[in-house]
Amino acid sequence: MPSHPTIPHLREVFVFLVAAGIIVPFFSRLRVSPVLGFLALGALLGPYGLGLFAAEIGILRYAVIDDLASVRPLAELGVVFLLFMIGLGLAPSRLWALRRLVFGLGTLQVAITTAVIGLIAWGFGNTPAAALVLGLAFSLSSTAVVMQLLAERRAVATPLGRASFAILLLQDLAVVPILILIGVLAAGATPRLPMALGLALLTAVAAIAGIFVIGRALLRPVLRLASATRSPELFMAVTLLAILTTAAITEWAGLSMALGAFLAGLVLAETEYRHEVEVDVEPFKGLLLGLFFMSVGMGTDFRVVAEAPVWLIAAIVGLFALKPPIIAALAWAFGLPRHVAVEAGLLLGQGGEFAFVVLTLAAAGGLLPRDTAQFMLIVTALSIIVTPLVAAAARRIGLGLERHHAGRAAHRDFMPPRDIADHVIIAGFGRVGQMLARVFDAYNQPYLALDVDAGNVAQHRAGGLPVFYGDASRLEILQRMHAERARGVVVTTDSPASAQHTVRAVRSRWPHLPVVARARDAAHARHLLECGASEVVPETVEASLQLAARVLESAGEPSEAVAQAVAQQREFELAKLEFASEASPRRVRPAQGD
Repeated sequence: MPSHPTIPHLREVFVFLVAAGIIVPFFSRLRVSPVLGFLALGALLGPYGLGLFAAEIGILRYAVIDDLASVRPLAELGVVFLLFMIGLGLAPSRLWALRRLVFGLGTLQVAITTAVIGLIAWGFGNTPAAALVLGLAFSLSSTAVVMQLLAERRAVATPLGRASFAILLLQDLAVVPILILIGVLAAGATPRLPMALGLALLTAVAAIAGIFVIGRALLRPVLRLASATRSPELFMAVTLLAILTTAAITEWAGLSMALGAFLAGLVLAETEYRHEVEVDVEPFKGLLLGLFFMSVGMGTDFRVVAEAPVWLIAAIVGLFALKPPIIAALAWAFGLPRHVAVEAGLLLGQGGEFAFVVLTLAAAGGLLPRDTAQFMLIVTALSIIVTPLVAAAARRIGLGLERHHAGRAAHRDFMPPRDIADHVIIAGFGRVGQMLARVFDAYNQPYLALDVDAGNVAQHRAGGLPVFYGDASRLEILQRMHAERARGVVVTTDSPASAQHTVRAVRSRWPHLPVVARARDAAHARHLLECGASEVVPETVEASLQLAARVLESAGEPSEAVAQAVAQQREFELAKLEFASEASPRRVRPAQGD
């Protein structure tokens, strides 16, 4: 029998799949970022982790990767597909919509951050080329981590999300010329730095123009032929062929394979097959990213840190002391509110995933000493680790600034009219409150709205809506809304505790004022009834009934029969709430069926 596996790198692939399929999901359950999980596993299972003991403990040879050269081809493939996915997501329309922030704010952020950090690195004795590499590397932020944090807060579409995305977008675009510049500097083709930068830019422009012209002329017809066969395998094969062909062309031209993959993504982003390609490549995306990050972790020698732990802490603190103020000042100069600018600066203060690529390539090309590169790789990784904590602090700081400035403006410039009467008070002006306002406007029903999100208040107030900053659970705020002359109060706040406090406050001061409350589920509805709500509308009950009605109607059932069945089930569900809450006989209003 053969003493070695017949499949090349079988052991390395097996170790990676075990890590990706078993260990990393365990990290996810602990709410640890998969990026950090792959980095940690790479460091643990790599040649500078358990691999150091593989010679003494024979069994470790089957669980570690002690030869970094054996995984480099796979890691390069991970970088290629990573850049392809970024290029695929950069549709020209997205760039154009955010062109001012992307090419203005984003470009200045990269340029100024590179200059400041580069000058500091040069002052510490690094060569001009090494200082430039360090400045470029740390001008980049973590797209994966920042966008995930924004998505968890549902803040991608907010001013903070748009500003952060614009900066990250330019950073992703800047990676390509940065990689070209590193290749030029490492090759020593030009002794003068400005000339090297100009040559890198000209090379990038020529490569992009050539591949775009050829790709746009050939790729769409080829994909059309592949899709006409209705064979998913053939379509996937053509997609992979396009990626690897452009990568091979750029490598043959002396550029990086990653550049070719990036350009392939840009070309595909303009075709009608973009979404199909995204669906096909998505299953591989996580594994390829994990492979890349594991390879980075494997190449990180943490023994370097043990020699200078104080410098490590100082470097991380220094990064967050330098980068956020630059970003915040630029964001504020571009017209963003102060609280958004400050929060964006702190959110983008870490190093990024592509810093690993930049630093690794610079070390391989001799631009950075090995110890310096290893140290900076660890600084980048640890800055990403602390980002969730920094983001939480940034959120608190941003909220404080927002409430201080926007809240004062709301109370100073916009007072409720003194003569208003028979109006409705809307407690909470989110999506539900805004929909109610539109209905009231259609029926000429006056209303006053309250919300604790000062940014939301300022935005709608600028549009002329009677929205005011304040907590509806406070009696003095309700008195300023003239609750004694109101027709009723509608509680739409998303927080169950806040909704219950508001209902109690209204009922304690104005016992006969009708209070209609939005409930998240049946349990919440019972609590609101116990607090004194006149009527409640449970979201889950009504959503389920509406979904059932749509399904039955689409299946061909008569609309009248469906409406009757839904109405009967609604009465049954709401009767259960009344009985369970021991409330008055008619406190739950059934929403009208279609």
